[in-house]
Amino acid sequence: MAEPVTVDIPHKLDRATLRDRIERGLGKVADMLPGGTVTEHHWEGDRLQFTVEAMGQRVASTAELFDDRVHLIVDLPPFLALFADKIRDKLQRKGPSLLK
Repeated sequence: MAEPVTVDIPHKLDRATLRDRIERGLGKVADMLPGGTVTEHHWEGDRLQFTVEAMGQRVASTAELFDDRVHLIVDLPPFLALFADKIRDKLQRKGPSLLK
């Protein structure tokens, strides 16, 4: 069973700039998981669906764009769920750098 980690990253960007910065910063999200790399991603309107592979695990993730924030959901598989609090803390601290 997956353990979802959710984080809201505030912003003051227009949608086009926001989308571009997320595309460029996607690898930084993967770096927040031990040994993580993005293996696939696609947009569905203002929602980015992407998969990170880390420590032999596939992590389904979503970034949904809103006018004032990006809502990030990282569904951790049971093995990585052990690190959920650390991953959440890291995403909250370093999340804003994804949009720079």
